[in-house]
Amino acid sequence: METHNTPVPEKSRRNITEIIVHCTATPAGRNVGVKEIDRWHRQRGFNSIGYHYLVELDGTIATGRTVHLAGAHCKGHNSHSIGIAYAGGLDQNGQSADTRTPAQKTALRQMLAALRRLYPQARIHSHRDFAAKDCPCFNATSEYSDI
Repeated sequence: METHNTPVPEKSRRNITEIIVHCTATPAGRNVGVKEIDRWHRQRGFNSIGYHYLVELDGTIATGRTVHLAGAHCKGHNSHSIGIAYAGGLDQNGQSADTRTPAQKTALRQMLAALRRLYPQARIHSHRDFAAKDCPCFNATSEYSDI
């Protein structure tokens, strides 16, 4: 797991047909990193962090699980997807909210564009397209339909 301000995504040996956007379901302003999420996911029985990438509050993109391995982020879709999450998703009252900072918005769009260049056949989706959740607390499918 590494952290980069502008990472160059690696091409997976897997057949990637979906890029799925998530939030960490943490309060606005609380930065979480891959080590903390890795710990949460291991406590849930995963063998490591389930996301491939994490966008931190300042727009830094951290690498989680290697793209060569299926993620653990969207049941039924992990084998053919890349999972990218941003830190946030809840307001101070614990309610779903689009808490992305301007830096996160910029970094997430840039990373999704880079991933689409690597996987032109892949479509960008919100986690909520596949699960009864608010995740990622905004409609990523429509917001990124131009990428």
